[in-house]
Amino acid sequence: MEAAEIRAVLVTGAGGGVGRATTQALAEHGFRVYAAVHESGTEFLEHPDVRVLRMDVTDPASVAGAMAQVLADGCAALHGIVNNAAIIVQGPLELVTPQDLHHQFDVNVFGAVAVTQAFLPLLRAGRGRLVNITAATARLAGPFFGPISASKAALQSLSDAQRLELAHWGLPVVVIEPGFLDTAIFAKSAQATAKASAALTPAERALYEVQLRTVDAALAKSKPASPAIVADAVLKALTARRPKPRYTVGPDTRMLGLLARLPLRTRDRLIAGVMGLNKIPAAR
Repeated sequence: MEAAEIRAVLVTGAGGGVGRATTQALAEHGFRVYAAVHESGTEFLEHPDVRVLRMDVTDPASVAGAMAQVLADGCAALHGIVNNAAIIVQGPLELVTPQDLHHQFDVNVFGAVAVTQAFLPLLRAGRGRLVNITAATARLAGPFFGPISASKAALQSLSDAQRLELAHWGLPVVVIEPGFLDTAIFAKSAQATAKASAALTPAERALYEVQLRTVDAALAKSKPASPAIVADAVLKALTARRPKPRYTVGPDTRMLGLLARLPLRTRDRLIAGVMGLNKIPAAR
């Protein structure tokens, strides 16, 4: 393939389940992928069309260093930026530490903005596309998922604004909304939540103990989808002649989208019922 024909794409969070699946799908379809990872252990990314970058999206120097690596590799234009790097902070908002809440937004929102700002000149040069991975909870915040829901809603709002801002150059901005996926991010979130809970006083843990146990039991019945469905959506967003501004991925995402349109009291009542919270006696 001639250099002029190579379509290069930057994927952040390439070490996670969605990032891995997306990197693999793009490489198999002839893209050169700049796979940005935060940690080591990326043997699975060994592919002639994959270039692994070390990048901490919350560190401006790290983002600038990754940009320098891309330029040094001879890449002067990008066909796509996929902002996929994310973490999940969950738990009762009353008990979430300020540090954890800030970190949630540092990675999911400010990190995505920093990467976009740094690499946008290359995207403009390649008349490429910006793809932001949000979540179903961006449109419907559930109990004890306030931090992750708020961060993804913020990213979605920024995407909506930038879709109009970049239209002047013909650069599409696409949002992909996945639901519950079979990836390690949820296990990591559960471990972080357990660690945070251990630091609480017995009285603080008792405040939401029954509610959390009930919600966990309800969520345990959910069947996670394969991250490949997100990779497929990214591929469509980067190859379609006229990509959709939003791709809703997974049956649970579509259901939550319908719930989001309901009146608030009706919506809250339905969510409480599904989560089993309506069966818990109210606090005195």
